[in-house]
Amino acid sequence: MFLNKLKLINFRNYESCEIDFQGNKILLVGKNAQGKTNLLEAIHYLATLSSFRAGSDSEVMKWDCEHCLIEADITKYGADIELKILINPPKQKVLKVNGLKKTKFSTFLGNLLTVNFCVSDLLLLRGSPSDRRKWLDDAIGQVYPAYKDRLNKYSRIRTQRNNLLKDFKCTITLAPSQEELLSVLDEQLAVAGSNIIHLRCKYLKEIQQKAREKHREISFSDEDLKIVYSSGITGDFNAANDEIPKPEEVLERFRGIFKEKRMEEIARTQTVIGPHRDDVSFMINGKNAVNFASQGQQRTVVLALKLSEIDLIEEIIRESPVLLLDDVLAELDNDRQEFLLKSIKETTQTIITTTSISAFSEEYLRDKKVYMIDSGSVKEGLKNEKVHL
Repeated sequence: MFLNKLKLINFRNYESCEIDFQGNKILLVGKNAQGKTNLLEAIHYLATLSSFRAGSDSEVMKWDCEHCLIEADITKYGADIELKILINPPKQKVLKVNGLKKTKFSTFLGNLLTVNFCVSDLLLLRGSPSDRRKWLDDAIGQVYPAYKDRLNKYSRIRTQRNNLLKDFKCTITLAPSQEELLSVLDEQLAVAGSNIIHLRCKYLKEIQQKAREKHREISFSDEDLKIVYSSGITGDFNAANDEIPKPEEVLERFRGIFKEKRMEEIARTQTVIGPHRDDVSFMINGKNAVNFASQGQQRTVVLALKLSEIDLIEEIIRESPVLLLDDVLAELDNDRQEFLLKSIKETTQTIITTTSISAFSEEYLRDKKVYMIDSGSVKEGLKNEKVHL
């Protein structure tokens, strides 16, 4: 898989930008706040239909602009593909593949696949449950494109159900018509939610062994990494040892819990349980890494996860994803930095942002493409140019 060209209009600090990515290893060099990360964000958006740092689509648009455009030419399985996204809040984003409009996320996703590794990812373990759910959902959505449609469906039903629960506030006994309407939404949400939980557990099961092996390689130790999915519906799922829960089994538990939580949800006017409240934990030798692991150990876990994402994508789609490294090398010690760079295959297109190329050896810089980023402008740079903070 190869990203050939990226074009942006009114995206972040780019009024208009077009850049050719000719080469497998590309460096984007510039001072902070010049637009390096914005380029990676746009590429990631093409792959996941979401930003790794914005809460809403309106945030990725250039100030005072009503819409923005992201376009890319990619090569996958030897075929050229043109991708285009028009972001125009509050309207639905317009998606096109080779000029043809796509109305479902699942028909757009899967064309470009990326693994994004940025400084904020190093805080994944200490971040909030929503951070870990977003990491998991973005990763699953790339290898199983229909997953994003299921997430959106679940979100829409949950919003409808929450609005209905607000209407029932302070109601001790529901009328038959109210019971019937809530039961319909209960069933719809349970079906959608059970599929999400099943796919999350399936993905974590697939990545568990790869991450465990990577973790041992990086740490040069016998530390054992295990991933646990904590759900209010199914309880804790140990990806190393447990069998993946079947959707129909999760559905039955969903139904029972909805009945148990009925009065609590009416009182709180919200859906209090489901995949939107679940979390992921990372255990090292049986202990939660958030509470007991050092900062270095936590970074090792994240590095193992990111490298495992690359391997899993290659295994499933038979091509390497585009790897995006956003200033992350500066945050890794020499051993982890060296392990990361040596782990990246020559066939994996890698785009790295940095404030200075002085951090890279002359051997590594040989035959690498360098672009200088300055205030939203891009120009091809020379290997001997250096930019410092």
